[in-house]
Amino acid sequence: MLVSLAYLFLLGLLFGYLFNKLRLPALVGMLFTGVLLGPYAFDLLSPSLLAISVELRQIALVIILMRAGLALNLNDLKQVGRPAVLMCFVPACFEIVGVILIAPPLLGLSIVEAAIMGTVIAAVSPAVIVPRMLMLMEKKIGTQKSIPQLIMAAGSIDDVFVIVLFTAFTTLGVGGDVTAGQFLQIPISIITGLLLGVVIGWLLNFYFRHFHLRDSIKVIIMMGCAFLFLGVEHWLKEIIPVSGLLAVMSMGATLLYTYPLLAKRISAKFSKLWIAAEIMLFVLVGATVDIQYAWAAGAAALVVILVSLLFRMNGVFVSLLKTKLNMKERLFCMIAYTPKATVQAAIGSLPLAMGLACGKSVVTVAVLAILITAPLGAWAIDKSYNRLLKRTPKA
Repeated sequence: MLVSLAYLFLLGLLFGYLFNKLRLPALVGMLFTGVLLGPYAFDLLSPSLLAISVELRQIALVIILMRAGLALNLNDLKQVGRPAVLMCFVPACFEIVGVILIAPPLLGLSIVEAAIMGTVIAAVSPAVIVPRMLMLMEKKIGTQKSIPQLIMAAGSIDDVFVIVLFTAFTTLGVGGDVTAGQFLQIPISIITGLLLGVVIGWLLNFYFRHFHLRDSIKVIIMMGCAFLFLGVEHWLKEIIPVSGLLAVMSMGATLLYTYPLLAKRISAKFSKLWIAAEIMLFVLVGATVDIQYAWAAGAAALVVILVSLLFRMNGVFVSLLKTKLNMKERLFCMIAYTPKATVQAAIGSLPLAMGLACGKSVVTVAVLAILITAPLGAWAIDKSYNRLLKRTPKA
């Protein structure tokens, strides 16, 4: 495994650097590294590393969501108001509807199978958008209207919403019954996740104020709490739904609200951790990509993805109606809400593992969605923000 990790980090850094030189996002190089090292190409990653790939990707997600929470000013989010709520579910619903309309005639799927495919590809990727929104916040670009905060916060809840819908539709796909209680899991998991994070954030604020610890120790404590949140989500899933990743973000936001001086110092520590975590995340996501599946999918799968993105972008536009954002700013939000990677890598193969007839089609479209939207979405964000967003004037 150690040799595999050496390949992962060294080649991930190398290809990230080379793709940067080509004026492409570094994550494209990291995804490319994963494809080359993965079991579907040169097969240079050890089975033991691939066996814990899901957990390693979760660690990277925890780090980036912790950074997001530690930078998420609640007062800024309050100013956004209604659009922040609508962005959590309206674009995803538009995209799922788009897949339901286009996938049956093109891929020969039933309505339920198309709905399963829609929920797999509808989730936006925090791992792609959060670092970019944090960068915009640091540069004070778009922050006067809280645009980065809006995209960052809504994107995380968007994932929770989509995953719960995926569970409901796969239950239908295997012949089970979907109850109203399953759809109630969406608001319940959001509320319980937020509450859990807020409570622990307040407790950590109290503890850190009264007991002197090095900032590095505080980072370890917060990481430990974050891992426990994911454990709580698993332990309580049969009793009450809890979103562990939302709890991570709300814990960081609570610490920023109650102890801003410390939050800024801790955020700098997590920024350093993200350097290694980003390589690990995107290389391992790339390792899940089966090139043969992607090649065999053909034009039909590509059309499904492009049409679904158009529906999603229209959903973002509808969510932002009657806001103070101008057309350029709305266009940026539409672009920034397109990248997909981590959720598709995590759940894309599940329908196939469950024995559903649509499994191969779903995993193929999920793979193509990663290959197309992650690099193009990241590139489009990087190239458009200077033209579409305004820099906040210095006070």
